[in-house]
Order: sequence, then C-alpha cells, then structure tokens
Amino acid sequence: MNIIWQRFLRFNKFFDERFEDLNRENWKVTVYRDFSAGLIVALTAIPMAMGFAIASGLRPEQGIIAGALACIVGRTFGGSKYQVYGPTAAFIPVIAGLMAKYGEAGSGTFDQGHGFLVLVSLIAGVVLMIMGLLGLGKYAKLVPDSIVVGFTVGIAIVIAMSNFGEAVGVQLPLKGGLFEKVSSLISQAQSFNYYALFIALLTLVLTRVLLKISIFMPAPLIALAVGTVLGVFVFKGQGVLLIKDRYPEGIPTDFFVITPPYFPGWTASVLFDIAYFAFAIVFVSAVESVLCSTMADRLADNRKTKFNAEKELWGQGIVQVITPLINGFPCTGALARTATSIKAGAVTPLAGYFKGVLKLLIVLFLASYLEYVPMACIAGILLWVATNMVKPKEIKEVWKHNKFHASLMVYTAVMVPFTDFLTGVLSALIIYAVLVKFLDKPTAPTSVDPVV
Repeated sequence: MNIIWQRFLRFNKFFDERFEDLNRENWKVTVYRDFSAGLIVALTAIPMAMGFAIASGLRPEQGIIAGALACIVGRTFGGSKYQVYGPTAAFIPVIAGLMAKYGEAGSGTFDQGHGFLVLVSLIAGVVLMIMGLLGLGKYAKLVPDSIVVGFTVGIAIVIAMSNFGEAVGVQLPLKGGLFEKVSSLISQAQSFNYYALFIALLTLVLTRVLLKISIFMPAPLIALAVGTVLGVFVFKGQGVLLIKDRYPEGIPTDFFVITPPYFPGWTASVLFDIAYFAFAIVFVSAVESVLCSTMADRLADNRKTKFNAEKELWGQGIVQVITPLINGFPCTGALARTATSIKAGAVTPLAGYFKGVLKLLIVLFLASYLEYVPMACIAGILLWVATNMVKPKEIKEVWKHNKFHASLMVYTAVMVPFTDFLTGVLSALIIYAVLVKFLDKPTAPTSVDPVV
C-alpha cells in the first residue's frame, strides 16, 4: 500500500525528471526549441485532427479540441519527456463503431452517442490510472510485434476503406462493416466525382512529397490549402463536397463545451458494450502510448531518465477522463507527431504545451476558412495516414521471424477489418497465449556478410 501511495505522489508531481534538460544556463534556447517544435506540430496536426474526428463519426472541431487538450493533459501527467498526445488512427474503428450504434445512425442522437463515449472513456480512464498505480505498465510491452503490426495494417485498411467514398465524392458517407461499405460504394458508383478524386490524390501526394523535402514543413496544412483553393475556386460548380455541406452549422470556436456521460439503461447489451468499448480504449491507450514512448526515447537518443511506463498509464487515464468530457474523445500518444516534434527540436514537455495552445489559437483564426475545406481533402490526408501506417520494413521483420508470428500478423490484419477491433485483436492474443510455447520456434541463424 505504501508503494501505491508513493507512486501516486510521484505521478502528480509537475516538475519531475522530464524537465531535467531545462536549466538556468540553457532555458532560453530550450524554450525556443520547444516553441518551434510545438508550432510545427500544431500546424501539422490541425487537418489530421479534423480528419480523425470526421472518420470517427464526430464533428471536426472535436478533433481540434481533443488534440489540444490531450496534449496539455498528457504532458502534465504522462511519463515521457517527448510524447505528443492527440487523436490517433487506432481509435477510429472503436469510436466509429460506438457512434454508429449509439449515435444518429443507430438508436440515439449525436449527443447521446458522444455521451456514451464519455461514459466508457471515463471507465477506461479509471482502469488505466489503477493499472499505473499497480505498476502494470510493463505488461503493455508484452504484446508481440506480430499482433501490433497486424493490428496496424488492419486499421490502415479500415481507414482507407472508410474514406474512399469521400475520396471519390459520393454524397452518402460509407458506414457499417467492410462488406456494407463495399456494397454502399458500388451502389453509388454512378455518382463518383473525379474532381473530388483528383483533389484527394493531390492532397495525398503533396503531403508525402513535401514531408520528404523537409520535416519542418506543415505538409498536411499546405496540401489542405491547395485542395481548398481547387475545390472552392477552380472546380466551383463541379459538385465537390465541402465541410460546410456536411456540417451546415459550421465550425464553432466555443471549443470548451462540457459533455456529460450518457447511460442508455440497465440491459445486458448495454453492459456488454460498456465492457467492450472500455476494454478497447484501455488496450489502445496502453499499448500505443508505451510503444510511442519507447520510440520517442530511441529517436531522441535519450541518455538520461527514460520514460516511466507506470506514470504513462496514469497520464493516459487522466487524458481519457478529461478530454472526452470537454467536447473531445479518447486520445493517446501519436507516433508520427511525436517523431515530428523530436526532429523539430523538442527537448522538454513544454513543446506539448506550446502545441496545444498554439493549435487552439490558430484554429480560432482559421475557423471560418476551415468550413470551405473539401471533404476529399480530408479523405486524402487520411489515405496518407493509412499508407503511412503500413511499414514494409516492420512487415518483413515479422515475416522473417518465424511462421508462427508471420501467420499471427496476417490473421490480425485480416480479422480487424473483416470483424471488428476487439474480435481481431483479442482472438489473436488468445491464439498467441495458447500456442506460443508450442509454435514460437526461433529461426535458424543466418550468415551475415562482414562489414567491409
């Protein structure tokens, strides 16, 4: 009990070892570097946050507030010096599935769907905080790479398929499972808009090319601006769907709106769904945040205090409690944005605070213009995210490991889009736990050419 109390006190200490690189001698340089990194990530994250929110069945401004607030809260209570928190692709099928069932497309209203999301996120947040206090962070590292890579590929397929309709300009958004999406796409084939497709592909390619030129470019935002000019001026009258067409209320600037939790009633179905979605949030939060923190230390060549996995779970728990309540949704460590922040010079958690505040200030200025962004632009950015998630090097490493892990990776990658998040991942974990002792045989050593 004393250990848990000591952890609690340590977890809630603001100035801890994460600020060890900030001192009286270098504070001006460090603050400047953190500010620059925060600005670059804020500019990059705005279109991605809107895209993640829309793909999850939520409103674009909810992605903006979620990304800003999660970063501030996560940087305050998390266990990593460098990690950038915000909306991530792994949560899209989880939140979209919940909103499809309890939101407007299902049995309730949009507010009821978001309220139910707040409820399950609160439960998941408390579970994560308890896991952190009990020192369970180390177990998040035990999920094998084969399942993580397979899960990532599966999520990429889900994102690509979910946004393909917006990319080709169909009027009705694609909903339901993989087969329902394909069926809906085929039924709307005659309404494909090739101007929208051009904007989507241009956004994807431009983002990728600009990032190859320089990591310091806010490539998604530049691509968004180019696509918006095309959609509003060059292709005017060609049926290109804009954000304001899908969301006539526009993008409000009163971001901080409290959303109370919503409980649909005491039924077996509701209780099962609460357990299902809460577990999904816990799993994604724990695994992705620990993986992201590990990657951040390695990428930053951190030779001082490493990230604290238990404190990271504590911080993730507080993120999942606070962020959805204030007009947001569950967030976790974002791999791409964390890497961008480190490459842009981030040194301390101050970069996360700058990112959150600057993001809100920028959107406050741009809100009236963001309504004119073509939905095809959002689709293009999400298709870029999906293609960026599939990393051939990681797939090859798992494939070479042994047949068991290769099969596990393929199984997870197929099951996630064809069933759902929990069925795919949980069944893969069960298969791994049952068969690992029998089938996880080391590969035969290969000869390595000497370095010349």
